[in-house]
Amino acid sequence: MSERPENIGIKAIELYFPSQYKIDPKDIGRLEVGTETILDKSKSVKSVLMQLFKESGNTNVEGVDTVNACYGGTNALFNAINWVESSAWDGRLAIVVAGDIALYKKGAARPTGGAGCPGHRGSYITHAYDFYKPDLTSEYPIVDGQFSIKCYTQAVDACYEAYNTREAQLKSKANGAANGNGLVSKSYARMLYNDYKQNPENPIFAEVPAEIKDMDLEKSYSDKTVEKTFMTLSKKRFAARVQPSIQVPTMCGNMYCGSVYGSLCALLSNVSSQDLQGKRVGIFSYGSGLASSFFSFRVKGSTEEMHKQIDLQNRLDSRRVVAPEVYDEMCNLRERAHLKKDYSPAGNPETLFPGTYYLTKVDDLFRREYAIKQ
Repeated sequence: MSERPENIGIKAIELYFPSQYKIDPKDIGRLEVGTETILDKSKSVKSVLMQLFKESGNTNVEGVDTVNACYGGTNALFNAINWVESSAWDGRLAIVVAGDIALYKKGAARPTGGAGCPGHRGSYITHAYDFYKPDLTSEYPIVDGQFSIKCYTQAVDACYEAYNTREAQLKSKANGAANGNGLVSKSYARMLYNDYKQNPENPIFAEVPAEIKDMDLEKSYSDKTVEKTFMTLSKKRFAARVQPSIQVPTMCGNMYCGSVYGSLCALLSNVSSQDLQGKRVGIFSYGSGLASSFFSFRVKGSTEEMHKQIDLQNRLDSRRVVAPEVYDEMCNLRERAHLKKDYSPAGNPETLFPGTYYLTKVDDLFRREYAIKQ
């Protein structure tokens, strides 16, 4: 079978309208897509998703794709929010689709791959070659792992500082958690380190080694004493505030644009509506290259219906387990099919869940045809 970003996007939208939330497609005025899984250098994934609006006759839906590594989904979200807050808003709803297929060459990184599609803010955007995909004939990225970790940490610092500066100007206090994937525990500890730099006399920092106080910023990015000290200090807070959110990236692997929002789904699924009321949730979103933001929102109103519709645990339990060799062969199948035309994909659609869209044909002009698993 051949998974593609628009397949995932179609399924994501169908899950949320009209059947489960009873939303009339005519009430949708904007559809934003964040993805780095590029199928066409010109035609957007959003335009493919417009097939879902055909029956309703609604073609007046603004928005296209946003691309910047794992950050595209966040920028798509900001676009949708800004539209609702603007004079251009016509009163209709906005949908954001953030999804990708994370695929790596055979080796240590391959098991981390995956696929998925599920306030105030401070941003940090600069130029860096930490992770990029310059070869359009291949789906695999070029990754500078150590440099990427440093870029990520610098982005945490800059976004958190910008967020706190703006928050101070607005005279509002945040107490949320940063949801993410991979480096999330270290980034959460890094935020506590930034709090320490702002107020080292706070009693909670009484046992922080004295030499950390005047340490050069550049050195702090790789200093193991800094890392260990604040990982230890943040351990209990991490378990209470962040651990409930990392179930999806832990169980499903990297989802690029969808990772941070999969974490949000996990938070809504694992923390009761009562416990979430009035709480502020902080989200740090990072995309290599690089673009990043730290933003937050406050929970108001019941989240019970979201919990019910997400149905997270049942979805995780329904996954099919295969041997690593089978997954390798699936990846090899994708590699052989990449950029092919006049092609019918191999694979058994009987392994798919009912209602799943799957590719049946790519014609000699690269036009794609899909079917729905009954």
